[in-house]
Amino acid sequence: MRVFSFEEQFDVFLQQQKKEASSRRLEMLERDLSGTIKMFREALWPIFQTFEGFILEYELVLPNGVHFFIDVFYAPFRFGFECEGFSAHAETISRDRFNFEKTRIRHMLLSGCVYIPFSWDELDKKGLQCRSFVQELLLRNRNSLAMTEQLSIYEREVLRNAIWFQRPIRLVDVCKCLGKRRDFACKVIKSLVAKGILQATVPTSIRHHAYVVQPNAIEYLRSI
Repeated sequence: MRVFSFEEQFDVFLQQQKKEASSRRLEMLERDLSGTIKMFREALWPIFQTFEGFILEYELVLPNGVHFFIDVFYAPFRFGFECEGFSAHAETISRDRFNFEKTRIRHMLLSGCVYIPFSWDELDKKGLQCRSFVQELLLRNRNSLAMTEQLSIYEREVLRNAIWFQRPIRLVDVCKCLGKRRDFACKVIKSLVAKGILQATVPTSIRHHAYVVQPNAIEYLRSI
């Protein structure tokens, strides 16, 4: 059975991406993708071993209507991978372009995209470190996803609200955000306490009136 090379598999992937692309995105896909190919070969492909879930030249739009593209977008965890060459991003960059890049990164954050840049030199000279980072990143997010899947839809909603309030969450808050009665809300709170996600503000009290999010619940927070 023939084993296809990385280059052959990437070309098939690229052609499929072009078929699905809008005219603006297709124009980006027709450009020099040597940085993207380098990043896949050195950092992404050795870890993922698949192109499933990846989108090349993922398009986002700024509030002012300006379109921009992320080199490689991994949809399952909304990772935005980019390869930056020193000459293109440091030596010759203008002040306006520099400012635009910062606006672009902030908008990626607002869009729920995790910005993950690699330099060409890193990929070329420190490929092992780049792969180790991607492997650790993927492992942590898979663990976070698995942890989040342990929560019911009601527990996730309470956790979201507890974070949003930025204050101790009360039983009345839980009733309101779930649209449920006190007995149901109490069961959800007790479950979150048992899982170590919520803690009573006064643990020694017989009756608990408010709860805070536990510090060790951070892994849940990354995935909701």
